[in-house]
Amino acid sequence: MVESKIINISEHGLKERERLTSELVVDKEQPHVLLATCNRTELYWGDGEVPMSLVEHLFRVASGLESSLIGERAIQGQIKQAYQEALEKYSLPKGLNRLFQYAMHTGKRARMETKISEGAVSHSQVAVDILKDRAVDIANSNITVVGVNKLNEDILKFLYARGAKNVVVANRHVEKAETFAKPYGYGFTGITHDRELLANTDVLISATSASHAIFFKDDFPLDREMLVIDLAFPRDVEEGTEQLDNVTLFNIEDIESFARKNLQNRHEEVAKVEAIIKEEMDTFEEWQKKAFAINE
Repeated sequence: MVESKIINISEHGLKERERLTSELVVDKEQPHVLLATCNRTELYWGDGEVPMSLVEHLFRVASGLESSLIGERAIQGQIKQAYQEALEKYSLPKGLNRLFQYAMHTGKRARMETKISEGAVSHSQVAVDILKDRAVDIANSNITVVGVNKLNEDILKFLYARGAKNVVVANRHVEKAETFAKPYGYGFTGITHDRELLANTDVLISATSASHAIFFKDDFPLDREMLVIDLAFPRDVEEGTEQLDNVTLFNIEDIESFARKNLQNRHEEVAKVEAIIKEEMDTFEEWQKKAFAINE
């Protein structure tokens, strides 16, 4: 019988989860698949029949229904990696082997046949979607990214992947800006001359931890169109800047509104995904009955 043990991070602190993972009662030589995500650690082992409750759980995980951000795509790669690592170490029992093959297929169907993974739900993803939706010429635009943090790091990775050449990273501490920009070959500067910084900017993306605005309405040139994405709270860009005819401004309230709408759209797709899971469970159950000659 295939079995599993699941440790939810929501129920345990990180150190406790690490300890429990290391103490999972499974012979290290026994074939098993260890799936580690940001929300949980799951261990699957055993030979023979797979309980359908376990099948349903893993299919839901693979489809993104058990993720903290419903429909997120990272779990697909995590399941594939866990399965491949297990295959490199062991000859997996047929039930366990087929379980993960079906799970990956189910997750793929869920994302191809529904909109469960469509629409950005993180701040950096929404910012990227805005650039796409506004048809920004990323490769040739002058883009200024203000702030050194994980959010802006994700945005820099996207810009670099899309061939952005004219990017400047600005930060209060110029040495941090240099370290942040160096892996991508981008320029860097301090934030001491705001008007000069904005004079040649087509796209401004700002996400600092400043306790007050750092860009003011009068800092913005009136002779060039500018797209401004202010991801900071409190806001980095002075209220009222959106009144300038040449500035299109999205602030954190706009960003979170987009994210909530997208997340709601994903929730509306859950029933469709569950129907796919039911179909795949029926198919798996039929295979299992033949594979293990299970009598009804």
